[in-house]
Amino acid sequence: MPALELPDYREKTPDIAARFDRINRRRVVLEVQNVGKTFESRRGPVQALENISFTVRQREFVCVIGRSGCGKSTLIRILAGLESPTTGKLLVEDSPVHGPGPDRGMVFQAYTLFPWLTVKQNVMFGLKRTGVDRWNAEREAMSWINMVGLKDFSEHYPSQLSGGMKQRVAIARALANKPRVLLMDEPFGALDAQTRCTMQSYLQDIWQNVEVTVLFITHDLDEAIYLADRILVLDANPGRVQEVIDVPLPRPRNPDQFVDPRFLAVKQRLEELIHKPEQQQEEKHFPIAVNDIVSQEVL
Repeated sequence: MPALELPDYREKTPDIAARFDRINRRRVVLEVQNVGKTFESRRGPVQALENISFTVRQREFVCVIGRSGCGKSTLIRILAGLESPTTGKLLVEDSPVHGPGPDRGMVFQAYTLFPWLTVKQNVMFGLKRTGVDRWNAEREAMSWINMVGLKDFSEHYPSQLSGGMKQRVAIARALANKPRVLLMDEPFGALDAQTRCTMQSYLQDIWQNVEVTVLFITHDLDEAIYLADRILVLDANPGRVQEVIDVPLPRPRNPDQFVDPRFLAVKQRLEELIHKPEQQQEEKHFPIAVNDIVSQEVL
């Protein structure tokens, strides 16, 4: 059987090109300028990120992908204000980021719900911390719980929920504070394949109905293409921007697009970038072990 001839991954139909033209006219919500990050190790400094620069526009969905060790999680922790960059700066709506803030919501891969609080209380937590009275916090929380399809579980505790349900609560809690940017660090990585697909559909539905910009870390090529408007590909050692790819698929997305030649063309390009032969050789001789890295907070 002859190999399927794929289109150029950069080709766009007129309607897709017009959609990206509209995206590019939107205001910039997140701007990363020459960000670098260096950790100290027992063998000396280790540069995790180098000269990372990119912008994300209003209501854009951007996925960040790269092979293991390219600094994806370090980057998103810097964006969340949980780590400080060694060099460079980042701006949310032109305001410098110096730490965590309500303008950014965060969803982690690990389940981070408070186990002693119910679903509703977890979603209310951030609202009450920002001074919203109990009545309005409860009303707002229930609207988000309804949006993620968990109305009947609002009085349940996290131990009574499945993994997918816990992540839906985490998304509702993050969105309840109305952040400008939702940061997601491999939020579906611990889920089984079927639940993961369901959560991807839930996330798309939520994003299409909420005024929020999403930056999503993943190691899954199919997930990145299925969810993203653009894909930011990171190289490794140190982590740097290798390429930014516009996904030439119409929205809303659907599972049939997994076999679309345009989908397959983008996936082929991602595989070329991430699984280069020389990188596979480097992985065998990676100079710094993870255990050698010393936290900056210890020094």
